[in-house]
Amino acid sequence: MEAVAQRAEPGAAHELGDESFMSASDLRAYMAEMEMANAMKEVGAMDRAEKARQELIKTLSTPFERTPELIKEVSASLKSKLRSAAQRGASELMVMRFPCALCTDKGRAINNADPDWPETLTGRPRQAYEFWCDHLRQAGYHLKAMIVEWPGGLPGDVGFFLSWGDAKR
Repeated sequence: MEAVAQRAEPGAAHELGDESFMSASDLRAYMAEMEMANAMKEVGAMDRAEKARQELIKTLSTPFERTPELIKEVSASLKSKLRSAAQRGASELMVMRFPCALCTDKGRAINNADPDWPETLTGRPRQAYEFWCDHLRQAGYHLKAMIVEWPGGLPGDVGFFLSWGDAKR
């Protein structure tokens, strides 16, 4: 090794082959910069995600005008999704997902399987429940609501699941 060091030209101590060679402290500083850059990207992504979530809440809190055309469109879309699920052998399908902020109790009744959980729904989730009551319940479909995401250990999103499998329910 000494022979290699003796042959190296002055100022070339930090070169290895054709590439510049970083010292350990330079590499640690580079890693710290990369971690900081990644953290800033994550914060930016979290900010964008929260903004999108707030927009979703705003959109879903505004009920649709129920027209025969809309009911026909929703029915056709749902029929297609149910048929696809059945072809895959499924007997349950998540048909809606929404933030628990659209429940007056932030999802507590749904989480606790309170029989009065539908009373806590607002906006479009309430309309989806009413659609099930008016069009799907009498056809034998069951509706279940459950918390499907737990960010930070708190209720996040609610999922509505239609099922058609067990006729004994």
